[in-house]
Amino acid sequence: MILIDGKKAAAELREELKQEVAELKTKYNRVPGLTVILIGDMAPSQIYVRNKEKSANEVGLKSEVIRYPDTVEEKTVLEKIEELNKDETISGILVQLPLPKHIDKQKVIETIAPSKDVDGFHPMNVGNLSSGYESSVPCTPLGCYLMIKKIEPNLSGKKAVVVGRSNLNGKPMTQLLLKENCTVTITHSKTKDLKAECLEADIIVAAVGIPELVKGDWVKKDAIVIDVGINKTENGLVGDVAFDEVSKVAKALTPVPGGVGPMTIACLLKNTVDCFKRSQNN
Repeated sequence: MILIDGKKAAAELREELKQEVAELKTKYNRVPGLTVILIGDMAPSQIYVRNKEKSANEVGLKSEVIRYPDTVEEKTVLEKIEELNKDETISGILVQLPLPKHIDKQKVIETIAPSKDVDGFHPMNVGNLSSGYESSVPCTPLGCYLMIKKIEPNLSGKKAVVVGRSNLNGKPMTQLLLKENCTVTITHSKTKDLKAECLEADIIVAAVGIPELVKGDWVKKDAIVIDVGINKTENGLVGDVAFDEVSKVAKALTPVPGGVGPMTIACLLKNTVDCFKRSQNN
Protein backbone atom coordinates (compact mmCIF):
# COMPACT_ATOMS: atom_id res chain seq x y z
CA MET A 1 0.00 0.00 0.00
CA ILE A 2 1.07 3.56 -0.75
CA LEU A 3 0.96 5.75 2.34
CA ILE A 4 0.12 9.19 0.96
CA ASP A 5 2.49 11.49 2.82
CA GLY A 6 0.74 14.87 3.10
CA LYS A 7 3.78 16.53 4.65
CA LYS A 8 5.97 15.54 1.71
CA ALA A 9 3.34 16.53 -0.88
CA ALA A 10 2.87 19.90 0.87
CA ALA A 11 6.63 20.50 1.00
CA GLU A 12 6.87 19.81 -2.77
CA LEU A 13 3.97 22.18 -3.49
CA ARG A 14 5.53 24.91 -1.30
CA GLU A 15 8.82 24.51 -3.17
CA GLU A 16 7.01 24.98 -6.52
CA LEU A 17 5.20 28.03 -5.15
CA LYS A 18 8.45 29.52 -3.83
CA GLN A 19 9.92 29.40 -7.34
CA GLU A 20 6.73 30.82 -8.82
CA VAL A 21 6.66 33.72 -6.31
CA ALA A 22 10.30 34.53 -7.14
CA GLU A 23 9.38 34.64 -10.86
CA LEU A 24 6.35 36.85 -10.16
CA LYS A 25 8.53 39.22 -8.15
CA THR A 26 10.94 39.53 -11.07
CA LYS A 27 8.09 40.09 -13.53
CA TYR A 28 5.85 42.48 -11.52
CA ASN A 29 8.27 43.82 -8.90
CA ARG A 30 5.85 42.73 -6.15
CA VAL A 31 4.72 39.52 -4.51
CA PRO A 32 1.28 38.13 -3.65
CA GLY A 33 0.01 39.26 -0.23
CA LEU A 34 -2.10 37.22 2.19
CA THR A 35 -3.98 38.86 5.08
CA VAL A 36 -5.57 36.72 7.79
CA ILE A 37 -8.12 38.12 10.25
CA LEU A 38 -8.11 36.28 13.58
CA ILE A 39 -10.85 37.00 16.11
CA GLY A 40 -10.53 35.82 19.71
CA ASP A 41 -7.97 33.53 21.28
CA MET A 42 -9.16 29.97 20.60
CA ALA A 43 -6.07 27.76 20.78
CA PRO A 44 -6.71 25.70 17.57
CA SER A 45 -7.28 28.89 15.54
CA GLN A 46 -4.09 30.45 16.97
CA ILE A 47 -2.10 27.35 15.92
CA TYR A 48 -3.63 27.27 12.41
CA VAL A 49 -2.88 30.94 11.86
CA ARG A 50 0.70 30.59 13.12
CA ASN A 51 1.25 27.70 10.68
CA LYS A 52 -0.29 29.70 7.83
CA GLU A 53 1.95 32.68 8.59
CA LYS A 54 5.08 30.51 8.77
CA SER A 55 4.27 28.75 5.47
CA ALA A 56 3.43 32.04 3.72
CA ASN A 57 6.77 33.53 4.76
CA GLU A 58 8.58 30.37 3.65
CA VAL A 59 7.35 30.68 0.05
CA GLY A 60 8.01 34.44 -0.06
CA LEU A 61 4.48 35.83 0.23
CA LYS A 62 3.78 39.13 1.95
CA SER A 63 1.88 38.01 5.02
CA GLU A 64 0.06 39.79 7.82
CA VAL A 65 -2.33 38.80 10.61
CA ILE A 66 -4.91 41.25 11.94
CA ARG A 67 -6.00 40.26 15.44
CA TYR A 68 -9.20 41.31 17.20
CA PRO A 69 -10.57 40.38 20.64
CA ASP A 70 -13.69 38.17 20.54
CA THR A 71 -15.71 41.20 21.74
CA VAL A 72 -15.04 43.06 18.47
CA GLU A 73 -18.15 44.47 16.75
CA GLU A 74 -19.21 42.85 13.49
CA LYS A 75 -19.24 46.31 11.84
CA THR A 76 -15.52 46.79 12.63
CA VAL A 77 -14.62 43.47 10.96
CA LEU A 78 -16.75 44.16 7.87
CA GLU A 79 -15.24 47.65 7.46
CA LYS A 80 -11.74 46.18 7.70
CA ILE A 81 -12.57 43.60 5.00
CA GLU A 82 -13.89 46.39 2.72
CA GLU A 83 -10.63 48.26 3.27
CA LEU A 84 -8.56 45.15 2.40
CA ASN A 85 -10.70 44.57 -0.72
CA LYS A 86 -9.49 47.94 -2.04
CA ASP A 87 -5.82 47.40 -1.12
CA GLU A 88 -3.96 46.38 -4.29
CA THR A 89 -1.02 44.94 -2.33
CA ILE A 90 -3.30 42.23 -0.90
CA SER A 91 -4.14 39.27 -3.14
CA GLY A 92 -5.90 37.05 -0.61
CA ILE A 93 -8.10 37.64 2.45
CA LEU A 94 -8.95 34.91 4.93
CA VAL A 95 -11.11 35.25 8.05
CA GLN A 96 -10.24 32.38 10.41
CA LEU A 97 -13.32 30.35 11.39
CA PRO A 98 -15.09 29.69 13.72
CA LEU A 99 -16.27 33.19 14.61
CA PRO A 100 -17.81 34.46 17.86
CA LYS A 101 -21.61 33.97 17.95
CA HIS A 102 -22.44 37.66 17.49
CA ILE A 103 -20.66 37.82 14.12
CA ASP A 104 -22.61 36.54 11.09
CA LYS A 105 -20.32 34.12 9.24
CA GLN A 106 -22.25 34.37 5.97
CA LYS A 107 -22.09 38.17 6.02
CA VAL A 108 -18.32 38.03 6.57
CA ILE A 109 -17.81 35.52 3.74
CA GLU A 110 -19.94 37.57 1.33
CA THR A 111 -18.10 40.82 2.16
CA ILE A 112 -14.75 39.42 0.98
CA ALA A 113 -14.22 40.25 -2.70
CA PRO A 114 -14.62 36.98 -4.70
CA SER A 115 -11.30 37.74 -6.43
CA LYS A 116 -9.53 37.73 -3.02
CA ASP A 117 -11.47 34.85 -1.46
CA VAL A 118 -8.64 32.35 -0.88
CA ASP A 119 -10.93 30.05 1.13
CA GLY A 120 -13.23 29.58 -1.88
CA PHE A 121 -16.34 30.10 0.30
CA HIS A 122 -17.89 33.13 -1.44
CA PRO A 123 -21.17 32.15 -3.21
CA MET A 124 -19.72 33.43 -6.50
CA ASN A 125 -16.73 31.06 -6.23
CA VAL A 126 -19.00 28.21 -5.16
CA GLY A 127 -21.20 28.87 -8.22
CA ASN A 128 -18.24 29.16 -10.58
CA LEU A 129 -16.78 25.87 -9.32
CA SER A 130 -20.05 24.02 -9.83
CA SER A 131 -20.44 25.58 -13.30
CA GLY A 132 -16.92 24.53 -14.29
CA TYR A 133 -15.63 28.12 -14.51
CA GLU A 134 -12.43 29.55 -13.05
CA SER A 135 -12.72 29.93 -9.28
CA SER A 136 -10.94 29.71 -5.96
CA VAL A 137 -11.43 26.17 -4.63
CA PRO A 138 -11.72 25.43 -0.88
CA CYS A 139 -8.26 24.43 0.33
CA THR A 140 -8.98 21.02 1.87
CA PRO A 141 -10.77 19.49 -1.16
CA LEU A 142 -8.13 21.02 -3.44
CA GLY A 143 -5.42 19.32 -1.36
CA CYS A 144 -7.28 15.99 -1.54
CA TYR A 145 -7.67 16.36 -5.31
CA LEU A 146 -3.95 17.05 -5.84
CA MET A 147 -3.00 14.00 -3.74
CA ILE A 148 -5.40 11.74 -5.67
CA LYS A 149 -3.95 13.01 -8.98
CA LYS A 150 -0.42 12.14 -7.82
CA ILE A 151 -1.48 8.51 -7.32
CA GLU A 152 -3.75 8.29 -10.37
CA PRO A 153 -3.19 10.99 -13.00
CA ASN A 154 -6.08 9.78 -15.20
CA LEU A 155 -9.34 9.69 -13.22
CA SER A 156 -11.65 9.53 -16.25
CA GLY A 157 -14.39 6.91 -15.79
CA LYS A 158 -13.42 6.11 -12.18
CA LYS A 159 -16.19 5.63 -9.64
CA ALA A 160 -15.76 7.97 -6.67
CA VAL A 161 -17.72 8.03 -3.42
CA VAL A 162 -17.62 11.14 -1.26
CA VAL A 163 -18.78 10.51 2.32
CA GLY A 164 -20.01 13.85 3.68
CA ARG A 165 -21.94 16.68 2.06
CA SER A 166 -20.58 19.80 3.76
CA ASN A 167 -20.04 23.06 1.88
CA LEU A 168 -16.46 22.97 3.14
CA ASN A 169 -15.46 19.52 1.87
CA GLY A 170 -18.04 17.16 0.40
CA LYS A 171 -19.71 19.40 -2.17
CA PRO A 172 -16.56 21.03 -3.63
CA MET A 173 -14.81 17.62 -3.66
CA THR A 174 -17.68 16.28 -5.76
CA GLN A 175 -17.30 19.14 -8.25
CA LEU A 176 -13.53 18.58 -8.61
CA LEU A 177 -14.01 14.85 -9.27
CA LEU A 178 -16.84 15.48 -11.76
CA LYS A 179 -14.51 17.82 -13.64
CA GLU A 180 -12.11 14.86 -14.02
CA ASN A 181 -14.91 12.75 -15.58
CA CYS A 182 -15.41 10.58 -12.51
CA THR A 183 -18.82 9.11 -11.77
CA VAL A 184 -19.44 10.59 -8.34
CA THR A 185 -21.84 9.45 -5.62
CA ILE A 186 -22.21 11.86 -2.72
CA THR A 187 -23.20 10.08 0.49
CA HIS A 188 -23.58 11.03 4.15
CA SER A 189 -24.47 9.71 7.59
CA LYS A 190 -28.14 9.21 6.58
CA THR A 191 -27.33 7.19 3.42
CA LYS A 192 -28.92 3.74 3.42
CA ASP A 193 -26.31 0.97 3.17
CA LEU A 194 -23.26 3.21 3.08
CA LYS A 195 -21.03 0.14 3.05
CA ALA A 196 -22.48 -1.05 -0.27
CA GLU A 197 -21.90 2.41 -1.81
CA CYS A 198 -18.28 2.47 -0.65
CA LEU A 199 -17.58 -1.05 -1.93
CA GLU A 200 -18.31 0.17 -5.48
CA ALA A 201 -15.73 2.95 -5.31
CA ASP A 202 -12.31 3.26 -6.96
CA ILE A 203 -11.85 6.44 -4.88
CA ILE A 204 -13.30 7.15 -1.42
CA VAL A 205 -13.06 10.58 0.21
CA ALA A 206 -14.28 10.39 3.82
CA ALA A 207 -15.20 13.78 5.30
CA VAL A 208 -18.12 13.10 7.62
CA GLY A 209 -16.67 13.57 11.12
CA ILE A 210 -17.47 10.09 12.48
CA PRO A 211 -14.44 8.31 14.00
CA GLU A 212 -13.28 5.26 11.98
CA LEU A 213 -16.61 4.96 10.14
CA VAL A 214 -15.12 3.45 6.97
CA LYS A 215 -14.04 -0.11 7.80
CA GLY A 216 -11.74 -2.51 5.97
CA ASP A 217 -14.66 -4.53 4.58
CA TRP A 218 -16.17 -1.34 3.12
CA VAL A 219 -13.26 -0.86 0.72
CA LYS A 220 -12.62 -2.80 -2.46
CA LYS A 221 -9.11 -3.94 -3.25
CA ASP A 222 -6.83 -1.25 -4.70
CA ALA A 223 -9.14 1.70 -3.99
CA ILE A 224 -7.60 5.11 -3.23
CA VAL A 225 -8.84 6.31 0.18
CA ILE A 226 -8.53 9.92 1.37
CA ASP A 227 -9.35 10.54 5.03
CA VAL A 228 -10.33 14.15 5.78
CA GLY A 229 -11.62 13.46 9.29
CA ILE A 230 -9.88 14.58 12.48
CA ASN A 231 -11.66 13.22 15.54
CA LYS A 232 -10.48 13.40 19.15
CA THR A 233 -11.06 10.06 20.92
CA GLU A 234 -9.78 8.39 24.09
CA ASN A 235 -7.13 6.72 21.89
CA GLY A 236 -5.93 10.06 20.50
CA LEU A 237 -6.60 11.59 17.08
CA VAL A 238 -8.25 9.32 14.52
CA GLY A 239 -9.74 9.91 11.10
CA ASP A 240 -13.06 8.86 9.55
CA VAL A 241 -11.33 5.72 8.23
CA ALA A 242 -10.29 2.68 10.30
CA PHE A 243 -6.64 3.02 9.25
CA ASP A 244 -5.27 -0.40 10.26
CA GLU A 245 -8.09 -2.32 8.54
CA VAL A 246 -8.27 -0.21 5.40
CA SER A 247 -4.48 -0.17 4.92
CA LYS A 248 -4.68 -3.94 4.26
CA VAL A 249 -6.91 -3.53 1.19
CA ALA A 250 -6.45 -0.02 -0.21
CA LYS A 251 -3.99 0.86 -2.97
CA ALA A 252 -3.26 4.20 -1.28
CA LEU A 253 -4.36 5.85 1.96
CA THR A 254 -3.77 9.12 3.83
CA PRO A 255 -2.79 8.96 7.51
CA VAL A 256 -4.33 11.08 10.29
CA PRO A 257 -2.55 13.27 11.24
CA GLY A 258 0.01 14.02 8.51
CA GLY A 259 -2.22 13.43 5.50
CA VAL A 260 -4.74 16.01 4.33
CA GLY A 261 -3.87 18.68 6.98
CA PRO A 262 -0.49 19.85 5.66
CA MET A 263 -1.87 20.05 2.10
CA THR A 264 -4.71 22.33 3.22
CA ILE A 265 -2.27 25.08 4.23
CA ALA A 266 -0.12 24.59 1.11
CA CYS A 267 -3.27 24.98 -1.02
CA LEU A 268 -4.13 28.22 0.77
CA LEU A 269 -0.78 29.56 -0.46
CA LYS A 270 -1.52 28.22 -3.95
CA ASN A 271 -4.89 30.01 -3.96
CA THR A 272 -3.19 33.27 -2.89
CA VAL A 273 -0.70 33.00 -5.76
CA ASP A 274 -3.49 32.13 -8.23
CA CYS A 275 -5.58 35.14 -7.06
CA PHE A 276 -2.56 37.38 -7.62
CA LYS A 277 -2.01 36.01 -11.14
CA ARG A 278 -5.67 36.47 -12.07
CA SER A 279 -5.59 40.07 -10.79
CA GLN A 280 -2.58 40.83 -13.03
CA ASN A 281 -4.32 39.39 -16.08
CA ASN A 282 -7.58 41.33 -15.60
